[in-house]
Amino acid sequence: MIQVPPAEIAQPLEVGAPVPPPVWDLTVGLIEATVQLDQPSGPDTRTVGTGFLIQAPRADGSPRVVLVTAAHVFERMEDPEARIGWRQALPDGSWRFDPQPLTIRDDAGQPLWARHSERDIAVMEVTAPEAFARAAIPVGWLADQNAFDAWQVGPGDELLSLGFPRGLSGNRAGFPILRVGRIASYPLSPVGAFPTFLLDFTVFPGNSGGPVFWTPSARKRPGTTEPENAFIAGILSQEVRVGNDQLDIGVVTHAVFVREAIGLLD
Repeated sequence: MIQVPPAEIAQPLEVGAPVPPPVWDLTVGLIEATVQLDQPSGPDTRTVGTGFLIQAPRADGSPRVVLVTAAHVFERMEDPEARIGWRQALPDGSWRFDPQPLTIRDDAGQPLWARHSERDIAVMEVTAPEAFARAAIPVGWLADQNAFDAWQVGPGDELLSLGFPRGLSGNRAGFPILRVGRIASYPLSPVGAFPTFLLDFTVFPGNSGGPVFWTPSARKRPGTTEPENAFIAGILSQEVRVGNDQLDIGVVTHAVFVREAIGLLD
């Protein structure tokens, strides 16, 4: 989450869900499913964060698109209406940034999102444009509590992250910026004892709520098992600071808690 002047922002130009084949790279899929969230916070500033879309069918099997972000992103947006940064593909192959209103509180000021009881995770059902509904990542791509042990995920492994650092996007179409870092803490399990882990990369305000994930393009330590499929490892919660010093380390909350938060919607 960040408050930034408009000049700093690039201008517009289920558990058990089917798992796609391992040859599919999650990177482009998550880029298409990641959106900027923002709200004016003053005459010349905005509060900005990152969110991503998950396909999480309801208990009766009907389709549902869920927006996932860090809870503090919504909590620091005081007005009932925010904006979500949809993008529109144009006939000539270009894209247009097309942000639209997103109601996050009801008339009584009560949140329309569900917050995990212990973790900095918020989820809410959204009505997404057709292209974004198709782009939403199946809930089965979220790592569960056993995934890190099964896939021998450990310190030194690379993970990728998407977001809008300081409110900036990758281009005028509003796509997120891709970053890479190495897992910087140990141990990573059991998840109940170690709900977060550290990622060695430079984190900026505006990255909060972005997905952290592994794909075959990321490097693993020699001699460890490479997962059969890409997976979402967690959600970026905050940066690490000591006093006024930025340590270039991010705090990631395990994806299992995203699963638990989505369960609250049912």
